[in-house]
Amino acid sequence: MQHGGPKGVINDWRRFKLESMDQENLNPAKRELLRQMSSPSKAKDTSRGNLNRKMSVQEYELLKEEDEGCLKSYRKRCMQEMHDKLSFGPRFEGVYDLDSGEAFLEVIEKEHHSTVVVVHIYKNGIKGCEALNSCLDCLATEYPTVKFCKIDAVASGAAERFSDEYLPTLLVYKAGELLGNFLSCTQHLNEEFFATDVEGFLNSYGLLPEKEQPQMEDDEENNIE
Repeated sequence: MQHGGPKGVINDWRRFKLESMDQENLNPAKRELLRQMSSPSKAKDTSRGNLNRKMSVQEYELLKEEDEGCLKSYRKRCMQEMHDKLSFGPRFEGVYDLDSGEAFLEVIEKEHHSTVVVVHIYKNGIKGCEALNSCLDCLATEYPTVKFCKIDAVASGAAERFSDEYLPTLLVYKAGELLGNFLSCTQHLNEEFFATDVEGFLNSYGLLPEKEQPQMEDDEENNIE
């Protein structure tokens, strides 16, 4: 866990680096220096002057031999900790296949109140249904806090309500409340559509949360000073 302030962040990095290093092959002087700098309160000389002293040139040269892999791991850990603090509600993977009307009601009524639930009602052989399922597979990886589901109209027990002319249908819920009801939703899309088109359609109604930013690639990290 990081401590507040610049000194806390620096010491947190030093502890992380020391813990990540191969202790057997680490230079003894470097290991001892990192230990002292990351845990100054445990140093033999506990005077205020020693705790707040500046590093010597030799110490700086010793510590600046940063291992790039370790530094990247530390950055990723910090980003993950920050993300965990800012994220609320459960996370999901993939599209959930609902096999009954009871499962359909349960996902609407019992899901976390902060979770957006997108349900695709489809039927095999109906134009657009297969393509929409593929699009939702893609969106599920980009919006892990959204629960994407699909259910066959017959399995839902409401085949009469969702007849072929109304398929595919997209229903969007949050905290048990219906936010979007899009019958024959592909009529709002081009004849050939992709995940970005479905994403844009849902976003036009403000139904998707802000997309999470992917972790920085190595080449981007190398540009950070």
